[in-house]
Amino acid sequence: MALLRQRNAQGSNATEIEKKIKRGNALRQGSVWKGSRGPVAILLVTLSLCGAAMLLYVTSLDSDITETLVSQRELVSPQPRVYTVQCSEDYENYKRYPGCTPQKCGRAVTDSVVTREEAQVLRRLAERGLALAGSEGGASILDLHSGALSMGKQFVNIYRYFGDQIGDVFTQEDFQLYRDVRGRIQAVIAETFGLDPALMYLTKPTFFSRINSTAAKTQHDEYWHPHIDKVTYGSFDYTSLLYLSDYGSDFTGGRFVFMDQNGNRTVEPRAGRVSFFSSGSENLHRVERVTWGTRYAITVSFTCDPAHAISDPALPLGTHG
Repeated sequence: MALLRQRNAQGSNATEIEKKIKRGNALRQGSVWKGSRGPVAILLVTLSLCGAAMLLYVTSLDSDITETLVSQRELVSPQPRVYTVQCSEDYENYKRYPGCTPQKCGRAVTDSVVTREEAQVLRRLAERGLALAGSEGGASILDLHSGALSMGKQFVNIYRYFGDQIGDVFTQEDFQLYRDVRGRIQAVIAETFGLDPALMYLTKPTFFSRINSTAAKTQHDEYWHPHIDKVTYGSFDYTSLLYLSDYGSDFTGGRFVFMDQNGNRTVEPRAGRVSFFSSGSENLHRVERVTWGTRYAITVSFTCDPAHAISDPALPLGTHG
């Protein structure tokens, strides 16, 4: 009887976790960033959940077992620290692109792609941009590609809303560094997973994030839900995060958590650290709620489908930055 009660409890727990995952995927998929004079293009592929595959992941996701893959104090250099995991079946639901579609899946961390000084420059860029507005809740977004910027409970297009004033906020050097860093991240992902970098394409959404402990006001502020990038954004094949602040000194909470069947595995942010992974169900994840301070990062996303490619951002013509 005790065993039966334990099994019932585990089944109930799995059901609740599955609901959380579906909610997290749905919230992110439904988050359409809009400008003041029209939508800022963020086209998300229709949510497609496979029940059997999902149940594989939800049996023990709230386990107390937590392993720190990389701590803030560690310096992972010169080679990335790589953790291989079995690829999920998610990629079978999409057209395959030889030389790019994941054949080898996993997650990796490196501190040798972006310097801490470069991370500080990018953080100041984010601070200047987000100072123009910001969310009323705890999570604000700045997307240099589409122009989307959190403002109160909605989004505006910074290029339309602020016009030529953008040249007083950003410089050509800012955008050049952003492009250079994107290229380096793309190269290390390609080398780690054995890909042809020419067959990888930047995709949307790719954006700066600023997270603090302010209570959520809208669904856009609810960043902490478990989700799967390939399910939420069908175009994603590889996801990366560049951290611009330090866990423990700039903020607490806010660790990146991979949710595996046999326990949670965390990455502690460090300015200049790049964490990257294949985007399928093999890398179900969430971000802890920030409890103090401010966490800055850039999410840089890649697709194998050229139809979903986006260009590097550039200052609009006519600005003097």
